[in-house]
Formats: sequence, C-alpha cells, structure tokens
Amino acid sequence: MQPTHAWQFHFIPARCVLRNAKGVIMAKTLNKKIVRREYTKTDVKELRAHSRAKTPVAKIARLTKRTTGSLRQKARKLGIALGHRR
Repeated sequence: MQPTHAWQFHFIPARCVLRNAKGVIMAKTLNKKIVRREYTKTDVKELRAHSRAKTPVAKIARLTKRTTGSLRQKARKLGIALGHRR
C-alpha cells in the first residue's frame, strides 16, 4: 500500500518543484548562499555620511546591497547613530 502523501521531487536550477500524489505542483526557491563582504574604508565613509543625513536604514540597505542588520551592527561598532528615528 502506497502512502497518500508521496512526494516527487523535480530539480530545476535555483528552484525545487514538488508534486504531490494528487498532481498539485508547488514550487519552492532554494536558499541563496550567504556571501560575506568586508566593509571597506569607502563603505564606512558612506555609512557615516548617511548617518549625518539621517537616511532611513532600509534605503541605505538598498543602496549598499547589505542587510539592515549588518548596517546596524557596523554602526554600533563604529559608535554612530543610524536611521531617521533616533
């Protein structure tokens, strides 16, 4: 007797497609590999400039292509305030 919850996996680059016993297709994107980048002197200067300009953290994150958590941690290490709501 076969279980009713049998899954079939079909691997497509950067995407995993699941098909259950009823034939319903569910797509799931695979997690991206985390790439760590060191902060350069220009990155730190840019972060300080945004701090003085009181730029929102989300906007800085988009501009620098870094996460908000990464920016907040670096600002904390540097001892500068970050974000427009202080």
